[in-house]
Amino acid sequence: MNELKRTPLFPEYEKHGAKTIDFGGWDLPVQFSGIKKEHEATRTKAGLFDVSHMGEISVKGPKSLEFLQHLVTNDVSKLVPFRCQYTIMCYENGGTVDDLIVYMLEENNYLLVVNAANTEKDYKWLIQNNHYTDEEVSITNVSEHYVQLALQGPKSQEILQKITDTELGEIGFFRFKDDVRFTDLKSKAIVSRTGYTGEDGFEIYIDKSDGPALWNLILHAGQENGIEPIGLGARDTLRFEANLALYGQELSKEITPVEAGLTFAVKVNKGIDFIGKDILKEQIENGPSRKLAGIEMIDKGIPRHGYSVIKDGEEIGFVTSGTQSPTLDRNIGLVLVDSQYASEGTELEVQVRKRTLKAVVVKTPFYKRDK
Repeated sequence: MNELKRTPLFPEYEKHGAKTIDFGGWDLPVQFSGIKKEHEATRTKAGLFDVSHMGEISVKGPKSLEFLQHLVTNDVSKLVPFRCQYTIMCYENGGTVDDLIVYMLEENNYLLVVNAANTEKDYKWLIQNNHYTDEEVSITNVSEHYVQLALQGPKSQEILQKITDTELGEIGFFRFKDDVRFTDLKSKAIVSRTGYTGEDGFEIYIDKSDGPALWNLILHAGQENGIEPIGLGARDTLRFEANLALYGQELSKEITPVEAGLTFAVKVNKGIDFIGKDILKEQIENGPSRKLAGIEMIDKGIPRHGYSVIKDGEEIGFVTSGTQSPTLDRNIGLVLVDSQYASEGTELEVQVRKRTLKAVVVKTPFYKRDK
């Protein structure tokens, strides 16, 4: 049995009563004080997440833009230094290799932030599809150099501003600064206004040597603001309420970004062919045969990942994610179903163990913060 990987912050978990689990080969906290408490803290105050298990891949060189344009669905040419972009890598059949964020550090220098369980697969995919010389495009897995923290919630900026002279209000949505210094820490950090919770907040990348110190610095700075360390459980309920896709559930080798409702990140007219373009273009122009939709349970029961969705006695799809929403206190789910049944107001049924329970298609995202 392989030993679980641990982030540099693992020794800090125990100090806050963390319960850890095996998450894709990583020993990570599922909760600290409790999922509902952590969820509410992030929605109303601030939550601090260790997301150092995420992968970082450097792509550099004079042909790096051309290379990335062929590999991803969004239009990387729209980026300028200090901006980042959500995008997707696809297979030829339109299925998803991974969803990721591309940071443009400077001209011909990009940092790709990928999902933890996909890091090695993504790195191999990039190498396999690199038809340039090493001088033209250099690809390096730099994950082990970084600690990544996410500070999320309405008090995030107020808390982080206490420990840096960088004016955080100048960092707009999907923008970043790469020379941020924090109180008494040696390393410069990348700080971006991004996140995976539906709240305002930041994602911070710093050398792993300073990771534990930054974790404790932020928690101390946020004490009077009600900050909480947050585990994977609340990370999942937060992203789910905000309708943010999770690889392996809303996206997979079998699920295209168009089916998952992510057409905004698929630029079929960007002027360069990319892997999977033909299938995705056809789905955009003619509509996919199945779509992701939000549901709310009418009958009492929680729709869980993998449960079958039924209409008139026929199976028409399955649940990708579902839970009892801590914010809304309702049983809700995301389902991938035949497109004709994805319209708001359509009544469906979910097979919950041996029972067939009524549900209705509702608008997503389930939760949207007040601006």
